[in-house]
Amino acid sequence: MLTGLKSLVRKATSLFASPKAQTYPIIIPRSDHSLSRQDLSPNAVKVLYRLNKAGYDAFLVGGCVRDHLIGIEPKDFDVVTNATPEEVHTIFSNSRLIGRRFKLVHVTFGREIIEVSTFRANSAQDDSDDTAEESTTQKSLKGKDSARSAHGIVLRDNVYGNIEEDAERRDFTFNALYYNVKDFSIHDYCGGLKDIESKQIRIIGDARQRYQEDPVRMLRAIRFAGKLGFELEAETAAPIKEMAHLLDHIPPARLFEEVLKLLGSGNGIDTFHLLRQYGLFRYLFPDTDALLQSGWKRNDIDPEAFILQGLKNTDDRIQSGKTTAPYFLYAVLLWPSVALRHEEFQTQGMPATPALHQAANMVLDNQVASTAIPRRFSTPMREIWDMQYRLPKRYGKRAFLLLEHPRFRAGFDFLLIRELSGTNLDGLGDWWEKFQHGTESQQRDLIKSIDSFTKDNEGPKKRRPRRRRKSNGNTANTAPQSEAFDE
Repeated sequence: MLTGLKSLVRKATSLFASPKAQTYPIIIPRSDHSLSRQDLSPNAVKVLYRLNKAGYDAFLVGGCVRDHLIGIEPKDFDVVTNATPEEVHTIFSNSRLIGRRFKLVHVTFGREIIEVSTFRANSAQDDSDDTAEESTTQKSLKGKDSARSAHGIVLRDNVYGNIEEDAERRDFTFNALYYNVKDFSIHDYCGGLKDIESKQIRIIGDARQRYQEDPVRMLRAIRFAGKLGFELEAETAAPIKEMAHLLDHIPPARLFEEVLKLLGSGNGIDTFHLLRQYGLFRYLFPDTDALLQSGWKRNDIDPEAFILQGLKNTDDRIQSGKTTAPYFLYAVLLWPSVALRHEEFQTQGMPATPALHQAANMVLDNQVASTAIPRRFSTPMREIWDMQYRLPKRYGKRAFLLLEHPRFRAGFDFLLIRELSGTNLDGLGDWWEKFQHGTESQQRDLIKSIDSFTKDNEGPKKRRPRRRRKSNGNTANTAPQSEAFDE
């Protein structure tokens, strides 16, 4: 695909006398590129044609065009138009308006959502514009189409413009590629085709200003580098370490979603290394980063080895077409911190199980200040961690009960990651593998085969004290009644 792209770029640049005096947009006719309607979502094409029929311009933009040219199957199809969100909503009965920061329209076709946005312009920020701290955002933004925080972060951007202005406000050059369904041409407004050919990520405009407007662009740059295997262009990369602290001003709920895109898209290992290289990981997982920086480890856990093994497991599943659960990824990234806190609480004399619960509470409370974790995810995370201390206790009926636990499979997969990262669990993973797939007779034999010291080390089962009968006031009969009860 990239070989064809080089030819496409040569044809495009040959339209101009001098590459240095390049004039944009470069319009690539259908005959000179490989993107066909057959490669597009039929529903996205329907949206384009419906908007055109209603008298509006409409283009496919961004990732779907970029990914096809690179040779990746597009997953999301975004449409941009000169129709306002309200006008788009009127045209499509199967749509809904969303967003405050950026007004968008979601047009739904069953489970597929086509996102439609309006051409936007970069709004100038002058002295008369109000700035808003996070605590007064809602009050200061009322009735405004454009506003920024005291830190320069764009809080609202609903100033509409034309396609040229829209291209200039996009983040990276390869995301400013537009596909026109009227004549099936591709429009390149910022040199994205050349940057794809060079396998580099280049931000549009001044990097410092663009990162200040939206610090999440730094995370997007890293995500594209990990996903595509591209290099960050020098000026694009230069300010990231210095400006990474701006992520502290991004709502934790937004960063939660960004983490899933960063580390849960099939290129987690490369992305993890890049996040740490550019000093961004510490603002997403401060406790985990501090632990990794400290070099802490013990016989049963090597934090970095464990996290890398967990990310490899996630990458392998995604690349083989399997699904992954967000809570599992977060459970992996926070487990080393839970293990450290658990050790600290036990050292203070707290019993193992309460110490684990207290450690989980502390780690999660610290984490949600950086990336919000919905309860529907934090609860299974706790269960996975709890399973690590329940899975070794597999004698008697416990093994059968654990096998029926709704979080057994996730807990077992987590245990295997621990073993693969170097933790010696005396063959616990292999035992459970055999137990899951064995017959009932084989399962009972496996339980019998457990070394006796496993049960001994857990101590004898505590007997509940018997309740004594209440005396009826006849002291003469007290002894016989007590003896009969004891018997």
